[in-house]
Amino acid sequence: MTTANVPSSGIAGAVIVGRNEGERFLRCLSSVRAGLDAANGGGGGGRIVYVDSGSTDGSVEAARAAGAEVVELDLTRPFTAARARNAGLAVLTGGEAPDYVQFVDGDCELDPNWIITAKDFLERHPDAAVACGRRQERFPEASIYNALCNREWDTPIGEARACGGDALMRRAPVVSVGGYNPALIAGEEPEMCVRLRAEGWKIHRLDAEMTLHDAAMTRFGQFWKRARRAGHAFAEGAAMHGRPPERHFVSETRRAILWGAVLPAVILAAAVFISPAMLLLTLIYPAQVVRLGLRDRERSRKVAFTQAGLLTVSKFAEAVGAAEFYWRRLRGRPAGLIEYK
Repeated sequence: MTTANVPSSGIAGAVIVGRNEGERFLRCLSSVRAGLDAANGGGGGGRIVYVDSGSTDGSVEAARAAGAEVVELDLTRPFTAARARNAGLAVLTGGEAPDYVQFVDGDCELDPNWIITAKDFLERHPDAAVACGRRQERFPEASIYNALCNREWDTPIGEARACGGDALMRRAPVVSVGGYNPALIAGEEPEMCVRLRAEGWKIHRLDAEMTLHDAAMTRFGQFWKRARRAGHAFAEGAAMHGRPPERHFVSETRRAILWGAVLPAVILAAAVFISPAMLLLTLIYPAQVVRLGLRDRERSRKVAFTQAGLLTVSKFAEAVGAAEFYWRRLRGRPAGLIEYK
């Protein structure tokens, strides 16, 4: 890491990635423009690059009309969010490159004070490469799945190991580590943070509102796909950076495989080869639900136990996602997207 050329004040730009987000994208675009204007001193400063992956809802035309630079990805090549973010970063790096880049998903709306808050933090902390804040679900009450997402976004404040898809970053260190890994179908942000931290940079989660997100997750099938994608990301991340001292996603992968694959297999084998009474061991799962539910003191008992049940069930989906990664790696085949929307 080098901080010799870190500016005391610099320009911020933004990269938005999306597809067919409709009104959500329009809100995102407007909020990013307002945030950049505030952070850059007004006057319409700060470039916005919108990277589209095949929208048919007029998003591309809306972005151009708003003055954003547009990248339409070649859909004959495998699409990942990581590839889209890299494409946007490459455009920003050409020409008048900003010092800071706000990465944001097209289904999010930026808090009006976020970019200026995060930029001020990075300028006061020259060893920090990434600042992220509080992502909230727009409609947490719409479904138990949205509420669970909202809980997931509430990460500890302070120095962190990783960020999510929304974050303000110094452009130079992100470029220096090669940006996002375009082969990853999920977990690309934590993986890049591993490489940034290896270079001596720090990641910080600020006590500040950052984005409103619309998961629009109302069905169990969506929840299952999202958990399956997480399992794939855990296994792939552990395969890439799981060795000490990093141990990236090792614990998450082990928990998924233990609860979602090993224990069911052991219980089934015991029931077949020892006694059907061994099926009583499956009671370990409702016991886990009770344990997690009782540990949650922030929510009502009904919500706490419902979310505990979903977290327990998610281990089966995560185990499936991990198995898919290992099977594809064994066969030498790239992963396909796992989309829940």
